Amino acid sequence: MNGGLGWVLVGLGLTVLVVRRRTIAVGAVTGQALVLVGLAVRDAGNAGDRLAAVALAARTVGLAAFFLLLITRTREAGPIRAGVAPLRRGGLGMALALVLAWLVPTTGLTSRDAGRAVLALVAFGLVVAATRRATLFQILGVVLIENGLVLAALQLPQTSMLIEVGVAFDLTLIALVGGVFHHRIFAEFGAGDTDALRSLRD
Repeated sequence: MNGGLGWVLVGLGLTVLVVRRRTIAVGAVTGQALVLVGLAVRDAGNAGDRLAAVALAARTVGLAAFFLLLITRTREAGPIRAGVAPLRRGGLGMALALVLAWLVPTTGLTSRDAGRAVLALVAFGLVVAATRRATLFQILGVVLIENGLVLAALQLPQTSMLIEVGVAFDLTLIALVGGVFHHRIFAEFGAGDTDALRSLRD
């Protein structure tokens, strides 16, 4: 993978970290997934790799449709403000990415740029999940981490792409379950805001 594609993936991840609109964030993670599908198609060398590429394409379409359905069925009365300002979230994400790059100097991937992009996406996903109050954004943080794992699977040398991508799909199930909980929270409280859960008592 060349550095340009890595910067595209990281830039889209940073977009999810700082934007306020849910539709833009969904578009960013979908754009990442499409780039990953393109990489899988380009590097497919056997039937298993081609099957993995098809599975990634199906995942991309399915997640995009799922998130857009959630957005249309859970329209917020107003924006849910995060506890951390956008610039600070971006700074936290980049700082964590640098720390991870320092702690994990070699990833064993075919490209050093890919390794850095993977660590950046994982860092951004963790910061999104930790700093956003909106439940849908927290789910998108999980998808960011998953996209990083998919990239790592595509860039591992001498291994079956199908097996590695299959491992990354476990997080897709977590995202889908999270989406169902988001819908239930919205139905109960009228907003996908985790602060609403603080009103619950035993």
